[in-house]
Amino acid sequence: MGVTSVRVVFPERGRVELEEFDIPEVGPAQVVVRTRWSLISSGTERTVLHARFEPGTHWEPYGRYPSYPGYSAVGEVVAVGDAVSDLVVGDVVAARIGHASHQLIDAIGCTRVPDGIDARDATWFAFAKIARMGVQVADLGLGARVLTLGAGMIGQMMVRWANAAGVASNVVVDPVPTRLELAARGGATATSTASVTDRDAVLDACRGIEPDVVIDATGNADVFTAALRLVGFRGRVVLVGNTGEPSKQRLTDDVLNRCLTIVGAHDIMSMLASPWDGDRRLHEHFFHLACTGHFDLGGLITDVFAPSAAEAAYRALDERPGETLGVAFDWAASS
Repeated sequence: MGVTSVRVVFPERGRVELEEFDIPEVGPAQVVVRTRWSLISSGTERTVLHARFEPGTHWEPYGRYPSYPGYSAVGEVVAVGDAVSDLVVGDVVAARIGHASHQLIDAIGCTRVPDGIDARDATWFAFAKIARMGVQVADLGLGARVLTLGAGMIGQMMVRWANAAGVASNVVVDPVPTRLELAARGGATATSTASVTDRDAVLDACRGIEPDVVIDATGNADVFTAALRLVGFRGRVVLVGNTGEPSKQRLTDDVLNRCLTIVGAHDIMSMLASPWDGDRRLHEHFFHLACTGHFDLGGLITDVFAPSAAEAAYRALDERPGETLGVAFDWAASS
């Protein structure tokens, strides 16, 4: 099945284009997916697009041009390899593939999307999975007090996982009121637009009690120091926001004097399991929570663009950060 596809590409710093490419014949353990929706990872993709990272960081090889962005899409299976037995043509699946009209992928990388969730909303699966890694290392339990710094894409998923985990206090801080409204919809018990450096104001939102866990979901290097000063004695600071400027993340004497634990959470964690199941179990858990009303996704998609307007989509994220959150491509517009 030879197919000509179109995809988003960053040919050089600051430029966004569409290009055609050929999909090769499907292999025995592969499938071809015709994309319906894909969701921009605003932090990661704009870091690469604008080369906003320090030399020598992990971003350097990742951010080489041409770069093909995107890793969260939902589409329909249109071809299957001879050895694929768990997927059939017509299945709607979630897959970690780029912004393209069609993609060839190993079947293990696809998870069926249940009928109970809208295909567009289902594109949050990859961001939910990344946040789930943060919940795992945070070691949240019933009754924990959690403070999330940043209500962007990962922060929205963090607050929903914390809510599902049964925490007692689920506070979110972000300067954008509309994002805080969405966080409250997802289970935040309190929100604040206070600066993260205003310790007293942030702790007021926490009812004066230092949180057990502070999650930095911002990707802003300057926030790390504030997080260390906000968490309680013997508390845990979790980094899930991936900054391009790690040299600006500064330790304070709080680490030693208050016996803090600092732990990072990265997408790759789940892929180290053997045998790896393509993260299907994690994705299915997310879909179950969404379908049963325990993971509210309403309102998280703020903007939709045709792929032909890809440049405008990234410009909107740059120019309207207070209004944009989930920015999706509607690939039906490219058919």
